[in-house]
Amino acid sequence: MQLRYNFRVYPTPGQREALARAFGCARVVFNDGLRARQEAREQGLPYVSDGDLSKRLITQAKKTAARAWLGEVSAVVLQQALADLNMAYRNFFASITGARKGRKLAPPRCRSRKDNRQAIRFTANARFKVLDNGRLRLPKIGDLAVRWSRALPADATSVTIIKDAAGRYFASFVVTTPEQPLPPAGTEVGIDLGLTHFAVLSDGTKVTAPKFLRRAARKLKRLQQDLSRKQRGSNNRKKAVVKVARAHARVADTRRDWQHKLSTRIIRDNQAVYVEDLCVAGLGRTRLAKSVHDAGWSQFVAMLEYKATRHGRTFARIDRFFPSTRMCSDCGRINDKMALNLRSWTCPCGATHDRDVNAAMNVLAAGRAESLNACGAQVRPAPVPAPRREAGIRPDAACSRRSVEGISVP
Repeated sequence: MQLRYNFRVYPTPGQREALARAFGCARVVFNDGLRARQEAREQGLPYVSDGDLSKRLITQAKKTAARAWLGEVSAVVLQQALADLNMAYRNFFASITGARKGRKLAPPRCRSRKDNRQAIRFTANARFKVLDNGRLRLPKIGDLAVRWSRALPADATSVTIIKDAAGRYFASFVVTTPEQPLPPAGTEVGIDLGLTHFAVLSDGTKVTAPKFLRRAARKLKRLQQDLSRKQRGSNNRKKAVVKVARAHARVADTRRDWQHKLSTRIIRDNQAVYVEDLCVAGLGRTRLAKSVHDAGWSQFVAMLEYKATRHGRTFARIDRFFPSTRMCSDCGRINDKMALNLRSWTCPCGATHDRDVNAAMNVLAAGRAESLNACGAQVRPAPVPAPRREAGIRPDAACSRRSVEGISVP
């Protein structure tokens, strides 16, 4: 499987100028390609192919006086900018035709030079190299100092140099690594995600939500106030924007580090992990939006999924419409809807449940049932020949009305 390793990069002032030049050239080529295809569509001309676009905007543009400065950067950077444009168009077409699942995507739009977030990509054709002294050699940029937190498990197929909104530089390597299965574990776990407790496991373990954004709210408020007082377009406003971005980056880094540690521990201790599929995009439009985004459920579930694949564990998502909260984990009865402030309830069968623990136990049971189905287990009774008197349908036969315990039938 392919993994991405990110490392902090510390370029010199001269290398920052070279990176800024590469960022600008890649942005110009991307915008020129987008504009060429938009003009062709407005004029009723055929869709401009990838090869024609590369020949017109890179090879021929370097020979003109208006775009001669494109030759100052690596050609691979410009080609990868057009590759990003092509991928954006393919994703857009797949979205509007229904081939791509999820929310509908908008057509690609121009990149802004005022955006502090920039990125360029070097493939193997650029012949980038990690030197013996630990520096990263990039064509027409130089040898960058890299803070190696760990060694790369294999040779990288590509590297992306990223400048985030906080002004930090990162080198992101794509590495193809074999799977690393862990020793078998004898336990399985179901996880119920929430806000008061970030995760409640089926064994009764409750992980308190750290709420990193809430804890940094006072400092963020002060920085936002300072930003609002700065005059638009001034250098002081640009400095204030970077300060706000650094504060948010610190929150995001802390949350990501905490989720990595928690997900690794869960994958290491359990053979199978089952999580309820939540509609985070929908919950992000409610009055709980700030708390939902602060929790970072989607990022945590994505970590569980790829770590389970890498380490030979079983991972599955349970249908979001599965009534895990309302179902009794003892008798299977489905009760009426419950208010959010009702944290414990008693089933008519006599069992008293903690709301979150009961939901996690139901998620575990549903995940086990789905895994058995995937393995080919018989989930329906075998076909039996019907008695002769029940084989036909009579017009005057009354329809049978049966109900399941806990589900009323009108």
